[in-house]
Amino acid sequence: MLCASMLHAVILAGGSGTRFWPLSRRDRPKQLLALAGPRTLLQATWDRVRRLVPADAVHVVTAGPALAQATREQLPDLAPERLVVEPEPRDTAVAIGLAARLIARHDPEAVLVITPADHVVRPDDAFAAAVQEAAALAATRGIATLGVRPRLPHTGYGYIRRGEPLAAWSGRTPAYAARAFEEKPDRETAARFVAGGEHLWNSGVFVWRAATVLELLGAHLPATRAAIERIVAAWDGPAREATLQAEYAAVQRISIDYAVLEKARDIAVLEVDYEWSDVGSWSAVAELHAGEADAAANVAQGAPFLGVDARGCFVQGDGRLIAVVGLENVAIVQTADATLVCPLDRAEAVKELVKSLDASGLRSFT
Repeated sequence: MLCASMLHAVILAGGSGTRFWPLSRRDRPKQLLALAGPRTLLQATWDRVRRLVPADAVHVVTAGPALAQATREQLPDLAPERLVVEPEPRDTAVAIGLAARLIARHDPEAVLVITPADHVVRPDDAFAAAVQEAAALAATRGIATLGVRPRLPHTGYGYIRRGEPLAAWSGRTPAYAARAFEEKPDRETAARFVAGGEHLWNSGVFVWRAATVLELLGAHLPATRAAIERIVAAWDGPAREATLQAEYAAVQRISIDYAVLEKARDIAVLEVDYEWSDVGSWSAVAELHAGEADAAANVAQGAPFLGVDARGCFVQGDGRLIAVVGLENVAIVQTADATLVCPLDRAEAVKELVKSLDASGLRSFT
């Protein structure tokens, strides 16, 4: 097993706050919300990775002063020097590359577990065990990722097509060569993926050496790698902020998946079977709380609820009574200054509504 002192956790904690309007806003994206329990998604992610590494080996990447301040408030045990604040979000390639380069300055042999801040994983122990096995694989193979055994043909997730089982692998979690990364499919394709048994949900969790991240960025995204080197050269001096601003203004906006992972070889995927959700919409939150539903399958959070001929509704409130008559399968989300009502099967369109707020001159509500 990998030496624990070599493992570092990198939590990606950016976000735009569009999918969970009106509860989420530009300066309060979903990782800052308690959507699945008493702790926010960011705090739950912190708790999860702390089962693997000490607090001084947890690094968080976020964007902008507002999110940086909120992150500090929610994670009081995060060391100030472990918070990387991007001037603006430019997707995950530069975020992960910068974190890897900063960590490699002090630990050239570092192995990184990269995890989003806004997913739900249960139980934490199963996640920790799988990451430990992935770290052992990454120490020799280069890149390991966690693929979740799909429970249904979900069209909102990316998929990983697994290949042959890894020879000589003796871990408890099944491990395979990753053959392909598939984009979010349509319903028919998703059903085919699940029925075929070779596809796993892409959980967005990757484990690899910092040196491997930087090597692959240099090979496939050399301009971004060069920008990272210039940022790190200025990191401990008075030119840090000016350099960050200048480099981020020019760096390519691209995900690590497109930039590196779809081109890399020798990626191992471990097939995990714990509960996982990327919590992509209000309908996903409703699913997470399905066990709390009343006899008519209604779920109420944060407010008293009264339903007459109401079924399958999800209600999120701010303490005021929400009453529903004759509605089925709708989300109702109420805050002090706005209320959302939408069919649960249209919940992913909320991000389009937020764009409409901007276009309608209602930016103060975003």
